[in-house]
Amino acid sequence: METTTLIPDRLQVFKEFENFIVAQDHPCLMAQSVFKMGEVELHTYEKLGDKVTTTLILEDLGNYIKDYNFKDNNFQTFIASFPNEAYPSEEFFEQALWEQLQLLHNQDTESWDKTVSNNPEDKNFSFSILGKAFYIVGMHPESSRYARRSPYPTIIFNLHWQFEKLRDMKAYENVRDKIRERDKALQGHINPVLEDFGKSSEALQYSGRNVNKEWKCPFHAKNKE
Repeated sequence: METTTLIPDRLQVFKEFENFIVAQDHPCLMAQSVFKMGEVELHTYEKLGDKVTTTLILEDLGNYIKDYNFKDNNFQTFIASFPNEAYPSEEFFEQALWEQLQLLHNQDTESWDKTVSNNPEDKNFSFSILGKAFYIVGMHPESSRYARRSPYPTIIFNLHWQFEKLRDMKAYENVRDKIRERDKALQGHINPVLEDFGKSSEALQYSGRNVNKEWKCPFHAKNKE
């Protein structure tokens, strides 16, 4: 007799993610803050690395950017979760993540955010969608980093503007150090690929895997600067 796997709906995924972040005391204080303040926009999609999914993500991100209030200090986050996807290893997830980011870029008709580089080997690289720079966080159940073992394969899109805002508020270093201390307490050491923006390419950090110096980012910009 065949059994049918029920795909969780968006509300269930949100509750599981909220439990992962808040109830389980996730080391990222910013993540906890946006969940507690109700500043999370979570969407679920059928397939990671799919053209239909790409169109939907771009539409949802477009609405997210349009509604975002860039004048206040309330931070928000956009979460794209794929509850019916599964990856046996970090390498498989990393490949799917970059395939999805490449598809997003290929369909994106807006220019790259001029405040960041579109060359993934550049230390000032950050991913741009619809003219806005985003820091990407890939998460999945098989991650070697405890803090990235989300209930389902997930891509988090954090506006780069938020990190610059923290710097303007003279709070960035304090928040960063607390998060890294909590991550070290959770796992014994911080993620070795973590660096502040401008010290090494963000591309190294997106999947969460501890990539070596020989690793080459598979992303290619349409008009490489």
